[in-house]
Formats: sequence, structure tokens, C-alpha cells
Amino acid sequence: MALWIVRHARPLIAAGICYGVLDVQADPTATDQAARELAHTLPKEVLLRVSPLTRCQQLARVLCALRADLHARTDPRLREMDFGCWEGVAWDAIPQAALQAWTDDFGKHQFGGAESSNEVLARVGRAWDEDHGNPDTVWITHAGVARAARLLADGVRVLTRADQWPLEAPGYGQWLQIGAIKQEIPPPGGCSPSPPTAKI
Repeated sequence: MALWIVRHARPLIAAGICYGVLDVQADPTATDQAARELAHTLPKEVLLRVSPLTRCQQLARVLCALRADLHARTDPRLREMDFGCWEGVAWDAIPQAALQAWTDDFGKHQFGGAESSNEVLARVGRAWDEDHGNPDTVWITHAGVARAARLLADGVRVLTRADQWPLEAPGYGQWLQIGAIKQEIPPPGGCSPSPPTAKI
């Protein structure tokens, strides 16, 4: 089993805004480019799970139009983290006390009052467990889910400190592969996954 973690294309939202489940669209041109790269790279008849958020659904629609063997299944477990009342707020406008409370109790604290990091890890873990042992599977999803998958690949199921959360994630429209080949795989055409040192 190999799991492909694909991040949606660049969202149409201003830089510096906190967004997780905020349902913003992705750039159509970037989405088309990412879909074409994926269509040329993915093996035949992989399972395809997709976050319900628009920016991921866009990529799945274009990809499936290019690859008749692929059939998308929406999976709410693959949505981005819910930042609650801070959705759509500039990060630099969020009170430092709110950020500190999250850092101090990173696993359990519900930043924005909606969802904790451990809750994200648990729901992604349920999808992970369901797909374990399956043929190659593709998740079209978000940076937070990709980071959770990295933890799951290392056997981490519960977070207690903020520094446990991985910094690395695929760039917009890029992906990584976990499982049978536990490394990032550069697709053809120059749309390569983010390097291990990237901070997204």
C-alpha cells in the first residue's frame, strides 16, 4: 500500500489569513496544472478520497475528467483543521494569549473553540487505519492532514507538545507518498513535492 497525500492548489485568499475549514476556492489555472501532473503520475485505478472543501473538490473534478479510471469519494475526515472563531482572521490580529494557550496545551486545546490537534489526528487516523493494506490510495487534502499523516506514519497517535507537530507539508498543488515507498516522490514536469526543509 502506498498513500499519496496531495495538497490542493493555491487558494484564492489573501496571505496571512487564518483559514482551515473556511471554504475558499483555489486558483483554477494552478488547479489544472496540478491535475495534469497528477494524471500523468498516478498509477492506474488507485482509490481516491477527497476533502469536502471546495479547493480540494476542484482538483478532484479536473483530475477525474483527465483520468476515467479514477472515481472520487468525498471523505469529511480529510478536511482541514477547524480554527473556529479565528477562521478568516489575520494571524497577526489573533491575540497572543489565544496563540499561547494553544501552544501551552497543543494536543488538547481547541484553538478557536472548535477542534484540537489531537482531534484532527484522531479523525485522520481513522481514515489512515481504514486505508491500511489497501491498494494505492490518493488523498486530495490539506497541509494539516498531510502533517497528521506524517505523524501516523511514525506511529504517533497523541500529541502533548507543539514541537511534535511536523513543519513539513507539500506545497500547493504538490504531494508526497507514504507507505511502500516512504519518501517524497518528484512528479514529472517540474511540479515537485516540497523539500524536507520547507516550512509551510
